[in-house]
Amino acid sequence: MAAVACGIDWAQDHHDVALVDENGVVLVSVRIDDDAAGLSRVLALLAEHDPAGAKLPVAIETSQGLLVAGLRAAGRQVFAINPLAVSRYRDRYRSSRGKSDAFDAMVLANILRTDAGAHRSLPQDSELVQSLRVLTRAQQDAAWDQVTITNRIRAVLRMFFPAALSAFERGGRHRLDSPAARTILTAAPTPAAAAALCQRRIRTGSGPL
Repeated sequence: MAAVACGIDWAQDHHDVALVDENGVVLVSVRIDDDAAGLSRVLALLAEHDPAGAKLPVAIETSQGLLVAGLRAAGRQVFAINPLAVSRYRDRYRSSRGKSDAFDAMVLANILRTDAGAHRSLPQDSELVQSLRVLTRAQQDAAWDQVTITNRIRAVLRMFFPAALSAFERGGRHRLDSPAARTILTAAPTPAAAAALCQRRIRTGSGPL
């Protein structure tokens, strides 16, 4: 049987993809990463199963992110399904399958198979808006990375250099993720180096001799 719809269960760092036929049978079930390689894989998968002269529609629980922007840029009709609606549809299939990301991808695909007319696809955006969506997601990812790296530095300092951690977490204007903290920790990465540090070397960014 030919595929008639695609459902994608969105997550932070990966997505589950399901393609179903006109009877709701899952033809394809794969997991992709949330990156350019994952986007390329799902686009190739959709192209492989597109019916003649048409493109498979895609259902997903979000209207944001790199994956959605990539699908829309490729000319895919994307339906952002409200998570509450997905929850109600789960009851149709819950008796035969356990809850999982792959399960939700199947449910999303079947929403389009049975009730596409009850849902609206995302409107087409201009190229400028599409670019803005991608840049916004990139900025958000950068902010998450900053928090993750700062937490790792905090954990290391707590174990090996607690005085430095205390100095930057007293509520002052120079926090652990500030440029001042990076400058001082570069100049004095150990307690011994900090003991020999002076203001002149902090200003020049050089460590103690």
